[in-house]
Amino acid sequence: MADQDIKMLIERIMAEARTHQSARFSNETYADEPILKTGRQMQNFLPDQYRKMREISRWQDDPKGGAGRWLSEAELFYRQGLLMAGFEDDCPYNGTFKSYFPTYNAMSDRQLRGYFTWRAQVRRGTVEETSTSFAFLYLYELICGIGVDNPLDGFNKIKAFWDVYRAFEPGIDRFARVWLQDYAVFHGLDPKLLRDSKTVMFDNALIELRRAARDLVPAPSGQTPKRRKTSEPALPLPPDEVREERLMAAINALSTYNLSSSRLDRSHHRDLRHVACAVYVRMARYYDTHRKTGIVASLFGEETAMPYTMFASAVFFAPERHEDCEYRLDPIHIYRCQNGFWECMRIHGSRQKSSKLGEMMRACDQRLRLALDPAHPLKEEKVPKYLAKIIDDEITAWLSWDAAHQPVKIDIDLSQLGHIRSAAAQTREALLIDEEREDDAPAQVDVAGSEQLEAKPASDVIAEAVTVPTERNEADEPTISTEQFGVVAPLLAPTPAPADTASVLDPAADAYLRALLEQNAAQTASAVEQSGKSEDMLVDSINEALFDLVGDTVIEFGSAGPQIIEDYEADVRGYLDHE
Repeated sequence: MADQDIKMLIERIMAEARTHQSARFSNETYADEPILKTGRQMQNFLPDQYRKMREISRWQDDPKGGAGRWLSEAELFYRQGLLMAGFEDDCPYNGTFKSYFPTYNAMSDRQLRGYFTWRAQVRRGTVEETSTSFAFLYLYELICGIGVDNPLDGFNKIKAFWDVYRAFEPGIDRFARVWLQDYAVFHGLDPKLLRDSKTVMFDNALIELRRAARDLVPAPSGQTPKRRKTSEPALPLPPDEVREERLMAAINALSTYNLSSSRLDRSHHRDLRHVACAVYVRMARYYDTHRKTGIVASLFGEETAMPYTMFASAVFFAPERHEDCEYRLDPIHIYRCQNGFWECMRIHGSRQKSSKLGEMMRACDQRLRLALDPAHPLKEEKVPKYLAKIIDDEITAWLSWDAAHQPVKIDIDLSQLGHIRSAAAQTREALLIDEEREDDAPAQVDVAGSEQLEAKPASDVIAEAVTVPTERNEADEPTISTEQFGVVAPLLAPTPAPADTASVLDPAADAYLRALLEQNAAQTASAVEQSGKSEDMLVDSINEALFDLVGDTVIEFGSAGPQIIEDYEADVRGYLDHE
């Protein structure tokens, strides 16, 4: 290259350098702002409130003249939040804002305007889906007391926003649940506000498991619970159903295998409930005997106190140190604050459902099905031999006891009410003395007029049939009242009268009775037609006429219709032969 060309290139470079040095360029960049703006956009300037917020410096001088200090990000957020607590804007933002710990400082001017526009709508009751970081920033404000009237108002606003926004972002649950609980603890709110929280329900289930493991059935004299005979049932019999239902609910809440979803539970709930609860109690004893820790500690962890940080996963600042206090969320979940430092006493370990407890419960279901529902078995899975033996022992003990205490089933044949009525009338008559018959003549039962009682309720008929007058003449011997013995009058059968005291049967009844003895259905139907009565009434009249013969009902209604009682066939034949 010629020397002249080199000189021209140097001059050009120097000229460009001088041009850049004389120009006035801004160091600010506006990544979110368009290069060209309209006149309307130029008029849409940033409100002064934002500038005031930006002017809050991270560096704070000591008003007493001492050394200054740098504000933490949380404290800067708190101070800026107080300034912007009542501010509203009207400039929607359609972009996206993402930040791990979102604060005002992390947003551009355009994003700030969009956030305060969205927050204004939330405060009016309209919660719309937006950038998740906006939602977390709003929750940060509430837990810091920004925009709330009092602690209870803050609690309600946190819960209300969480309940709505979880539909847009389910992941907010894991954070909002802890923050809501911390908020109640930090401000000393009524623990009942959290009674439906998952934490409290989990703790209540643990309390029930621990109570069942601790409150064992008293051992026989001279024995300790650890020396109890394995043949004895783990739970008292008859079962305490309320206690067992409570324990089973706790087991289902903490077990990966939910017994309430089992097919067996729908058909044999009582059996499955008792066996599952008894097996748990037996396993609790096993852990006490063979393990270093009890069953609850082994499955879910030890109860101990550990340091605790309030709102650990949020941007939170408290302007003053918290006073010393103790807060009992539930009997096994206690918070304490001393000199501004918090600790939490609870069962520290797994807060998830136990797979080992699920293994026990599934084995109970599987082995009990073999005895109660073999048509729908569960696939057998390998379980420890001691667990299988415990389950089998409890199944055997329960089924043996239950079989021995089944209620007696009593079937009442309402078709026999007419027989009971006539028998009661005869028994009543036999129990009366002559004077009572004369005094109580109008009240006696008219056997021949029994048809009139057909329209009365069965209970009334029985009551009338067994009623025995209790009035008596003091000069006479006392009468016998069936009410004194608590029995129905027909059970006190009188001594059968001689055969010749039987009433004479009319021709139709005689023919009906002979047809029954010969089991001739055609002649039976003919005799009923000849009598002019219904078959029921005809049978009643025959039974009443022959009551003196055998002292009992002669004809009864069975599945095949009326038939003569086998024990009385000889008596009836003898009567008909000598009639």
